Amino acid sequence: MLLSKRVALVTGGAAGIGRAIVERMALEGAQVVVVDLNDEAGRETVSAVEGLGREAVYRSANISERLDVHNLMAACADAFGRLDILVNNAGVVDTVDFLELDEAEFDRVMATNVKGAFLLSQAVARRLIKQAETSTDINAPAGAIVNVSSITAHFGAPDHVAYSASKGAMMQLTKSMALALAPHGIRVNAVAPGSIEGDVLDALLDSKAQRQAAQIRTPLGRFGSPEEIAAVVAWLASEQASYLTGTTIWADGGRMALNTVMPERKDV
Repeated sequence: MLLSKRVALVTGGAAGIGRAIVERMALEGAQVVVVDLNDEAGRETVSAVEGLGREAVYRSANISERLDVHNLMAACADAFGRLDILVNNAGVVDTVDFLELDEAEFDRVMATNVKGAFLLSQAVARRLIKQAETSTDINAPAGAIVNVSSITAHFGAPDHVAYSASKGAMMQLTKSMALALAPHGIRVNAVAPGSIEGDVLDALLDSKAQRQAAQIRTPLGRFGSPEEIAAVVAWLASEQASYLTGTTIWADGGRMALNTVMPERKDV
């Protein structure tokens, strides 16, 4: 197993890509702290993990609030005694045109997607450094942070401006944190999903025509699954990716390699 004896904290872990990440990490041997604001879905995710014979706990938290972040650190210590991996997956989406986007909505998206990731990453990094200083195992990995960005960080979206901006910021946060934490041995990487089945895709592509257009511009000709993203995240968090830091993996079905559109597929 890739993550045996590791403890992972996954934000936005109650549904979609987040839940897939939680379940994959648990199957890879990690104990998981599931963080979300949807209490019912969060507890269902924990039950699913326990049904796999693995360990997980749920904690409700608003990661854009410093006090909630502080309490999360205490919750990790209480539950499992340590922390090794952070996955910044929590995110919200705006769904209005740029000219109609108001300040409150912009702030809401940036607070969760960027500020929350910053606050939690800083708190976790401090914990990882202190943990390494007191560890008796000099060969133990220092820790890893994996951020979930998006292909919209590169391409943009006229009716999801705040979301696109936040995911671009996530990529720069990944690079900057990687440089800042490299002297401590802490790795920071990101995965940028393309079109992945789930609630976020439904919000971004709310018509059959939009979904068909997205498939046409995806070389593999299909949308991805949350489980496919979870596999990348688990690998980045593991020691198999021990020489990677500051990088973003584009899990996008080939869209970043494409400068035109694919021929229309009759099976779409």
